[in-house]
Amino acid sequence: MASFVDRVTLHASAGSGGDGCVSVHREKFKPLGGPDGGNGGRGGDVILVVDQGTTTLLDFHHSPHRRATNGSLGYGDWCNGKEGKDLIMPVPNGTVVKDDRGNVLADLVGYGTRFIAAQGGKGGLGNSGLASSKRRAPGFALKGEPGEERTLTLELKSVADIGLIGFPSAGKSSLIAAISAAKPKIADYPFTTLQPNLGVVQAGDMRFTVADVPGLIAGASEGKGLGLEFLRHVERCAALVHVLDCGTLETDRDPVKDFDIIEAELRKYSPEEGTTPLADRPRLIALNKVDLPDGKAMADMVEPIFRERGYEVYQISAASHIGLQELNYAMARIIETARKAEAAQEKARIVLRPVHVGEVGFTVTANEDGSFTVLGEKPVRWVRQTDFANAEAIGYLADRLATLGVERELYKKGAKAQDEVRIGEGENAVIFDWEPTLEAGAELLAGPRGEDRRLESPWQGRYVEDPIEDDLLSDDEIAMQWEYNVADPRTPRIEGEK
Repeated sequence: MASFVDRVTLHASAGSGGDGCVSVHREKFKPLGGPDGGNGGRGGDVILVVDQGTTTLLDFHHSPHRRATNGSLGYGDWCNGKEGKDLIMPVPNGTVVKDDRGNVLADLVGYGTRFIAAQGGKGGLGNSGLASSKRRAPGFALKGEPGEERTLTLELKSVADIGLIGFPSAGKSSLIAAISAAKPKIADYPFTTLQPNLGVVQAGDMRFTVADVPGLIAGASEGKGLGLEFLRHVERCAALVHVLDCGTLETDRDPVKDFDIIEAELRKYSPEEGTTPLADRPRLIALNKVDLPDGKAMADMVEPIFRERGYEVYQISAASHIGLQELNYAMARIIETARKAEAAQEKARIVLRPVHVGEVGFTVTANEDGSFTVLGEKPVRWVRQTDFANAEAIGYLADRLATLGVERELYKKGAKAQDEVRIGEGENAVIFDWEPTLEAGAELLAGPRGEDRRLESPWQGRYVEDPIEDDLLSDDEIAMQWEYNVADPRTPRIEGEK
């Protein structure tokens, strides 16, 4: 069973918001005390948090589907629904979050860093929150918004200052075990290291982190061996240390040839955009296994070659600790220089670009089949909030779309009555036949709660013919009289009906 995973796919589903409540306050001597429906609760978020005790993405490998809880419904008496519980998931330090297109959304470095992987849906407003001076007794509420669903890729890039690179069995694991408290697996066969190992090194007053990466071979940038899968773990390193095997028993290998092969693979590897290529990082050469007679002879022979190329060279032995102190202080000097340069650089600033005031926030597209598609954050969100079983809610949606300018834009695009209009895209799109006569102003036409007179074909004309008498009646009285006449067909028709 795998014990180290550094790349996973996460399917995050946030909680949906609860629906708003439709309720009318009732008490003794106040049968119609006004709307008192509460709002629905907010859906829970899916949040990634960098945790000090987490070193692998193994949990996401076993359980890639994660879902937060939904918000509950609103209640009467102005009681809001309970909010959904956030799902907080720990990730290792250095986790990179990408969307399904490969775009980097977040680089989580530093313990406690948080990232909202999926946003919970907002709760719907109850009818008390929809009441206004003109619409004093709404007979509908808004539905809660669905939670965000996203497919993300999580990649772990170790946060280390120095990266140890080299051929398999060059002694990288032995070196990191000798200079730090790390305890990697060490054996006398290739590809013993199957996962990056991190160790903390103390050199004088300088403390830094060293990463041991699985061995590289020729063709690693093309996927051969294990190195390509783990080269991302040295992308954050300020410097690289070539650990070269001077005591190898293979006749076709020598330290200079190994160095040239690894350098060629580093040049072929492309790190994330905006980072320094691996081939341009500072280098140190560590000629290992000089405790062996053949190893010492090989190191003395190749050291002048590397010095002529401009590299700092150190003869070491991870087994007998020869030359390790000098190598540690050399690494510390490079890290000190890199940290001073980083501190001198101007800190990155987050630039917020608000939407221009003149932008409408939606688009209307005329399709080849004669239909029209409306896209935009507000129209799509409003459609999701609408209860299409409630005629008054549909009228409220029509008012919002008309106020936003959707109906006007449909006119400009050549839409006619009964043309098919689609709001949204994909399976969640809402399709309806456009009725251009459905204008805004439903709150001015009093009617029973939950109904919209613009959508009632049997009704024609005004409810009360005399405008003075109309002004004397409250919305609740008009609603009660209208409900009485509709409920009993034997009652006389209302004045003004045809």
